[in-house]
Order: sequence, then C-alpha cells, then structure tokens
Amino acid sequence: MRAVFFKPHTANTGAVSKSLTCIQIIVMLAGIMSMGLAGAETKGLEKEELKFGFIKLTDMAPLAIAYEKGYFEDEGLYVTIEPQANWKILLDRVITGELDGAHMLAGQPLGATIGFGTKAHIVTAFSMDLNGNGITVSNAVWQQMKPNIPKDKNGKVVHPIKADYLKPVVDKFKREGKPFKMGMVFPVSTHNYELRYWLAAGGINPGYYAPKKGDTSGTLNADALLSVTPPPQMPSTMEAGTIYGYCVGEPWNQQAVFMGIGVPVITDYEIWKDNPEKVFGVTDEWAKKYPNTHKAVLKALIRAAMWLDKNGLENRKEAAKILARPEYVGADYDVIANSMTGTFEYEKGDKRSVPDFNVFFRNNATYPYYSDAIWYLTQMRRWGQIADEKSDSWYVDTAKSVYRPDLYAEAAKELIKEGKANAKDFPNFDKETGFKPPQSEFIDNITYDGTQPNAYLKKFKIGLKGKDTVK
Repeated sequence: MRAVFFKPHTANTGAVSKSLTCIQIIVMLAGIMSMGLAGAETKGLEKEELKFGFIKLTDMAPLAIAYEKGYFEDEGLYVTIEPQANWKILLDRVITGELDGAHMLAGQPLGATIGFGTKAHIVTAFSMDLNGNGITVSNAVWQQMKPNIPKDKNGKVVHPIKADYLKPVVDKFKREGKPFKMGMVFPVSTHNYELRYWLAAGGINPGYYAPKKGDTSGTLNADALLSVTPPPQMPSTMEAGTIYGYCVGEPWNQQAVFMGIGVPVITDYEIWKDNPEKVFGVTDEWAKKYPNTHKAVLKALIRAAMWLDKNGLENRKEAAKILARPEYVGADYDVIANSMTGTFEYEKGDKRSVPDFNVFFRNNATYPYYSDAIWYLTQMRRWGQIADEKSDSWYVDTAKSVYRPDLYAEAAKELIKEGKANAKDFPNFDKETGFKPPQSEFIDNITYDGTQPNAYLKKFKIGLKGKDTVK
C-alpha cells in the first residue's frame, strides 16, 4: 500500500471552512486506509509491511523486479528491500527477525538447518534462478594455464576448460612451497561446492572441513586453499594478489575482464548444467506464522521470474538497467548486461553465446526440487561439513524439512486461477515427486540420482564417502 499525500487547501475561507477542510482530509485519509486494510483482509494477509535482504549480485533480480513492477503491491504487500554486507549478516538478520526473508545461497537454509555454522530452521519455497556463476583466474595464472588447453583450428581455446589444465600450475606452486589460494563467497555457498567440484574433477584436492576437531577452515589436506571473500570484493582481492582466482556470481567475473585483471575460465552451467543457484529463504517459524503473507510473496516472485524470461532480450536489458542502479547491484550497465543478455566474455575479446547463463523461470527454475537440496547435502558430506555417514533416508527427510514445493504449488495454482500464469509453464503438480530424473551433464560426466545419495558419493575419487572421516 503506497502512502498518499494531499495538497492542503490554502484559500482563506474562515475558521469554519478550514476546520471542515481538515475534517474532509481526515475522512479521506481514513477511507483510503480502510480500503488498504480491506484489501489486506480480503487476501487474508497476516503481515503487510515486510523487509527483505539481498547481496549485490545480478541473481537478486526477482526481488528487484517484483518491487519495481508492482507485483508485491498487487498482493497487498508493502516491501522494503535492503542490501546486506555479507551472507552471514544476512542470515543472522533473518534469524533474529530484523529481515522477514532474503535472497540466499541454495545451501544456506540447509547448512543452517543441520547446524553447520549458525543453527536455525530455515525453509525455502522458491528457487530464484539457475546457473549464474563463473570461475575466474588472475592473468598470471591464465598465462601459465593457457599452453595446456586445447585450441580449435582458429587458435581459440576449447571450452569447457577443465581444472586438469590448472593442475600443473598448482603442482608448481606446491613444489615451490607456495600455497595456491582461491576465493569463494561462503562455506555453504554454491560457489564453494562448484569450485570444489571443478578442482576435484581435475585431480586437485580442495581440502576438508573437520567440525568435530574444531577445524572449519576447509583446508585440511588441500592442494588449493579456499577462503571466504564477499562477492563485490573478489576482483580487488585478486588484483592485490591475496588470491589467484575465485568462484563468484555476476557481475564480478565480467568485472575482472573489464578491469583487465583476470580471465573467467568456466561457468557453472558448464560444471553442472542448470544447477540451482539462489533461493528465497525465511525461518520455519515465520512461514508458519504468516502463511498467507508467505504465499503472497511467492506469487509476486514467481511473476517477477516470469517477466525476466519473457520478451527475448528486451526485459533483460531493462532488468540490467534496474540492477545497475546503486540501490541494487551498482555496477556498470555494460558489465551486468554482458551475462544477463545471454553472452559471456572469457579472455578479453573472446565473447561467446551462453543463452542460459541466467535462467529465472524457464526449465522449472523457480521450483524447489528435493533432489537439488540433496545434491548440496552430498557435497557437504563429501567435504566434511557433515562429519559422519548418513542414511539415504536422512538426506531425503532433511531436504523435505527445508525445501517446500508444496507451498510453491499453492502460490502457482492461485496465479493460474487468477489468469496471471499458465499451467503449462509449471511442473505437473499432481504427478510431481520433487525429484528430477538422473542428471549426467556434469563436467566429469558422473551421473547424479537424488534418490541414491550414498551411491552417488561412492563414484568420486576425491572426497569422503561411507564411513570415511577426516584424518
């Protein structure tokens, strides 16, 4: 509900007329307020005024678009969206109630719920996007990698670029007694798991966590040392030589190209095709206390995601202009538009078509699949964040306690009933199990079946499995 302001009547018509004018204004204001409240009551909203948090990345776009296009207001919601300094502060503020909900890393609700880091039951009923990340290395590292990479007949490097070509560089650092350092954004981030996956597929051990031993560095037995750096600081940290590469979302890979300080070598689309990237998270307590408000939020976000994937590049260009504003991402339009409009620049001047770098609605991008949650849990186990062996049923039960496709379906069905969405654009809710078919489009060609997490873990040469513990 927007605030409405009236220009006061200024004619000198006497005290009685003035008092009548004041009364009229009060009556009009009261009428408008009651109309707003009636609208909220019609929708059954338990809470109208909401504050959501986000990190300055392009994949926060559904929040910005839901706000800018009035989708929140259509649902009777008065929303404030506010950038946060880092992922930990964002999560802490959702837990304390300072934020009603937030743009979160896909692994963040899972990590919090199982108690890795801050313990709290967080749920998500909305996946914000697919793909959207990349891995960038410094110019110096790229010059050492490049001779190892196959070239096509025109002399251009062949993609996808595997970590196999980075391994000789890492081995050289080890022989010289120098640590090879890389950055990622948070211990339970998609970036951490994607970077680890890529490195391990190339024979580079990214190290283990040992929470039972009090070691949460994630660097035990590591060939490459990974540490946390906030996304906007990635390029400057690499330029300073503190890290030699990083995994981050946009626009901070393309920023390295524009600054001339690094080369993005691979996108997460090439590591795991159509991987879930961010989610919208709230506490379980909040979801139970405000179910109708939660559904209204989900409806607005679904509509925003639909808008982002409509009208070819026109909506994406408009979105890039919105995101470039300082209250959102605050990076140059050209940097944001590079990936948001379906291209990606690797080595300077080597711009290639990557139409699915950012997917916001297509391919059931917004649906919170249990199998997506279970993949993140397998990676937490693989790298020691889950210290002990867990049964397949534990993975399924944990996923179902955090990912809520049932709540998503309620919101989508209401949009369909209202004529704001088409049933054909969503999963068949009556038949949907929450599990995708087995997926094999990974950089190492290993097939993932979300119904068999332990069998999946046994396929990896590097990583914990079965009864393994960190030694």
